[in-house]
Parts: sequence; C-alpha cells; structure tokens
Amino acid sequence: MNLEAIFNAVIVQPIELEETTYGNIVVPDLGNEKNKTAKVISVGPGVLSYDGTLLPTVLKPGDVVVLPTMAFTKFEYKGIEYLIGRENDILAKINENE
Repeated sequence: MNLEAIFNAVIVQPIELEETTYGNIVVPDLGNEKNKTAKVISVGPGVLSYDGTLLPTVLKPGDVVVLPTMAFTKFEYKGIEYLIGRENDILAKINENE
C-alpha cells in the first residue's frame, strides 16, 4: 500500500453497516449519529514526548476500532474511502477473538 501514516496518525477503512430492511423496503441510516467502526490500515511510529522519548503507537494494522462521530478526516485514494486521524482520538479497540 502506498498510504503510510506518520507520527501518531492512523489510517483506517470504515466498516460499512448493513442497511435495515422492512419487507422489501430498505431504510437508509440518514441520521447516522452512531460511532463508526473501522479497520486499521496503517499506523505511524508514534510521537515524541516533551523529554524527547518516542511514545510508540499501540494499534497495529488489522485492528478493528471504534471511531468518534467527528475528528477524523475523510480521504479518497484510488477510489477507496479512508479516514485519517490521531491514534489518541480513537475511542476503543474491538477484540473479536474473545
């Protein structure tokens, strides 16, 4: 992949939620106030602390995370939508194997 996160940035790909259907009627989620889930694509190495030591990132590619409703920037690359933001803005990591 040509996209590479720097510092404490995280590049994620949103996981699309299934649309709700009632019979043959598809009900779109127009007022999507829910937090999104996403798969981590790339993480930066970390950020420097005030004393000059590197604070490494804790996420890794492949992790599934919960994003805030705001704070991430939409970015399209080669026809695929990504979201880019800081690691410390991510709300939670979902451990699916437990």
